[in-house]
Amino acid sequence: MMAAPIQSLLNEICASEDPIEELKSLRTVLLSTPVSGLRQVVSGARLEIIFGLLNTNDKEQIEVCVEILGRVLQALEPVQLVQNYKTALQSGLNHPDDSVKVLTLTQVGRVAGHADGVTQMLNSVEILCDVIQCISIERIAVAKEAIAALSKLSNTKAGLDALFRSDLLNKLKDVMHTSDIIRYRVYELIVEVSTVSPVSLGYCANSSLLSQLLEELTGDDVLVRATAIEMVTNLAQSQHGRQYLAQQGIMDKISNMIIAAESDALSSLYLPGLVKFFGSLAIMDSPQQVCEKYPVFLEVVFSMAMNLDPTLTPVALDTLGLLGGTVEGKQVLHKTGEKFTSVLKRISKVAFEGATELRVRCLEALAQLITLPVEQQTDDLLLLTESWFSCLSSQPMAMIRNISTQPFPELHCSALRIFTAIGCQPWGQQLMMDTPGFLEWVMDRSVGKGKEAKDCKFELVGALLSSSSAQEIFGAHNYLKLRTYMNEGPYYITAVSTVTTEGAD
Repeated sequence: MMAAPIQSLLNEICASEDPIEELKSLRTVLLSTPVSGLRQVVSGARLEIIFGLLNTNDKEQIEVCVEILGRVLQALEPVQLVQNYKTALQSGLNHPDDSVKVLTLTQVGRVAGHADGVTQMLNSVEILCDVIQCISIERIAVAKEAIAALSKLSNTKAGLDALFRSDLLNKLKDVMHTSDIIRYRVYELIVEVSTVSPVSLGYCANSSLLSQLLEELTGDDVLVRATAIEMVTNLAQSQHGRQYLAQQGIMDKISNMIIAAESDALSSLYLPGLVKFFGSLAIMDSPQQVCEKYPVFLEVVFSMAMNLDPTLTPVALDTLGLLGGTVEGKQVLHKTGEKFTSVLKRISKVAFEGATELRVRCLEALAQLITLPVEQQTDDLLLLTESWFSCLSSQPMAMIRNISTQPFPELHCSALRIFTAIGCQPWGQQLMMDTPGFLEWVMDRSVGKGKEAKDCKFELVGALLSSSSAQEIFGAHNYLKLRTYMNEGPYYITAVSTVTTEGAD
């Protein structure tokens, strides 16, 4: 039904010397038609007319044409697209306007992610060369789409062969020489491909590009070094990636870099990345094994947490929170004894009197450290979390409650998360019961404005009720009130009836 007006508009556009109004009309019709309804229309449509109108310096015309093509090309099967519009795709990749390049690369990505489309794409070496060239375009949006398209292509063996066992590899290496920024875009692609499977990692390793990335870890430029560490951390997200890094001795190298950082005045630029690497490694493998094998990791995290530095301290807090969020991580931290207790006291002090943003980070880290879900609770672990909470201050309940009443929504919610962390632990519930007015404060809906505050309070009530000890500790009356709060939901508003007297003397 929509075919006639679309075809009619295409004919008008073809006949017009200045078709901008007709293009706008076509855009309106296309945007009001579901993509499913466009399939029959566009399969025989003369889209080359629109592609041809991209060859102009008129910015508005290019913008409208890009919107039109972005809509209609979605309705084409990827194989149709590459078979019928190969020349147009190649022109799009070389167009001076970046929005046309992004449109074209998105479509190439669709083809590369389609089983039959890959075969067609591999027969179009010129298009693949142009896609690689787009990695070097200054605008990041263009480069991202190029990387995404090549990454999809690499999901098949034929795609890997094309990219790493042909002249395309030389093209990739040539593009790397453009600048440091472009070199790291290519590394980004290599890491993305490597994480897919051991086979794809093998291709990347054999290309020598992975070993080149690893060499950059110890380069002279600290900013380049910091970026290399980030890339290597991404590579370590997969098990086969971690195995490869271990075989290359990278864990030992990064451990030595942490040791050497102490005497490097510029270490604050890359030390956070080194710590994130080991933090990520500990969470994915084993906190105990990583901390025992590389003791300098935990030492430097403690040091970063103790010495208030706007760059280093937040990373230390996040790392401690991640580690302490696991049972094994809690045990590792507990084994350090007084060292970790000192760190906890320091974090608590900053949470109470530091700068607002850092206070929030401290509170979030403390909440993760003290969290112990019901299914993980043992007598030993409950004693551990209770001892950690107790060392926060002489009156930790009052301290956290005090923070929660300060006029900063983010502090209020972060403090509530600490109460949520201890809310399902019997010792925490007993502390709440022993604190005058605490349960009334929890159930007072006038405390804490805004959606996030109400959600946090609701989560706290849920934590209190999740433990089998709740009814016994809080008593039947309080337990029933908590259940009522839960059933009413986070946004319940108590109706207040008012009586008005009219005509009173």
